[in-house]
Amino acid sequence: ILLVDATEGIEAQTVANYHLAKERNLEIIPVINKIDLPHANIEGVREQLINVFKFKPDDILLTSAKKGEGIVDVLDRVVEKIPPPQGSSEKPLKALIFDSSYDVYKGVILYIRVIDGKIDLQTKVRLMNAGSNHQVQEVGVFTPRPQKINQLGCGEVGYITCNIKDASKINVGETITDSYHPTQEALSGYKKMKPFVFCGIYPENNKDFEELKRALEKLRLSDGSFTYEQESSESLGFGFRCGFLGLLHSEIIQERLQREYDLSLIISIPSVIYKVETVTSELLDIENPSKLPLPQNISNIQEPWIKAFIIMPQDYVNNIMQLVKERRGIYVSSEYLSQGRLILTCELPLSEIVVDFYDKIKSVTKGYASFDYEFIGYRVSDLVKVDIIINNRIFDAFSFISHRDKAYYKAKGVIEKLRDTIPRQLFEIVIQAAIGKRIIAKARISPLKKYVTGKCYGGDITRKRKLWEKQKRGKRRMKQFGNVQIPQEAFKSIMRL
Repeated sequence: ILLVDATEGIEAQTVANYHLAKERNLEIIPVINKIDLPHANIEGVREQLINVFKFKPDDILLTSAKKGEGIVDVLDRVVEKIPPPQGSSEKPLKALIFDSSYDVYKGVILYIRVIDGKIDLQTKVRLMNAGSNHQVQEVGVFTPRPQKINQLGCGEVGYITCNIKDASKINVGETITDSYHPTQEALSGYKKMKPFVFCGIYPENNKDFEELKRALEKLRLSDGSFTYEQESSESLGFGFRCGFLGLLHSEIIQERLQREYDLSLIISIPSVIYKVETVTSELLDIENPSKLPLPQNISNIQEPWIKAFIIMPQDYVNNIMQLVKERRGIYVSSEYLSQGRLILTCELPLSEIVVDFYDKIKSVTKGYASFDYEFIGYRVSDLVKVDIIINNRIFDAFSFISHRDKAYYKAKGVIEKLRDTIPRQLFEIVIQAAIGKRIIAKARISPLKKYVTGKCYGGDITRKRKLWEKQKRGKRRMKQFGNVQIPQEAFKSIMRL
């Protein structure tokens, strides 16, 4: 069902989801919702659907979910257009796990679709890929609230619980069968989605590490595209390297961790996954800048590119085009959806949009634009790794990969943020940005001064000079052995660059 708001019209997400459905040969039912609102532009939105997606006027349904208008027509159209499920109740049980959640008392709740056979409270099920057996404790359907029933039959959708407490055992796309009368072949499941955006997630308090680990396990139950693996950083301690489908996906996960599990987190600089071809023709996937091979071992570096769809009023076209140009974008096409409103299609490096591109779009269009994108492949680019060095020590948490033309400006921004947020010490702090062995930017934090000659009054000047020389030697030793403490505010400020 392609749902369009009667007050907003076609958005960038509408276009992206339409093409996604067409690629999979799905039947599409266009529906205009919120027709009850006084400022609803029903005819204008209908015209957009006809012009952009070539729907016939009779195919477009009008609804108001709030008042219940047109809902019966939508259900009738679903029955008419959507093909019924195929399967046999006489065959051995075969069911697909399409989602799951966690309950403190019931354990993992499995949301399933029964392809063949049936499942009830007497069934002992087997997870075919995991190889574990479990007794069914509860069977139910959603109405939309969970409601217990005795049995799920062929073609039906519902849930089961099996008192599974270990969330890591469950994967979306898993096949369930009967332990005593198993099916011979597992379902193909879902295609594994490959993450494109990576960032490190660390607890502000190291004591919360285990709590963060349990929270990530539970989140992954309902989101198979979210990946994580444990890592450690010299400056941040133990945490997780997490992979996301995109920037919005990462923001949702971070928000859920903070809101649902009450965790205080430090998020490292987002990065994308690069493909590095070595001089020996080996192709490596690099999602962490610290894992990038030495420059002399690299033949080329490829970065991911996306096709972006930006829908906006025509008054802001110049602003958007300037923003796309600044982010190394390539103009593809533009098309008018209606009078005064158009969709701009362009190609951009994924690394240029993962931090603040969406916020910039909203800013330059006063909030009137919408944005969505799809992955189109990898392209060779002139990329370099920039290391941040503090008192001759590389801090891997601040390292990043950037296009050579932008490396200096981004490095300068990082260094200025660090200079403003790192507190002064009793010794000098030198912050540098380097590409290989070449320093491209530098800043200095002067040491705190101690009035060592305060106790001297009168007398020979040589006594004061001796105290000053002694202080210099002490500061040199302190600079050699002292550790610079990086406050959490430094990481948060760099995230906003």
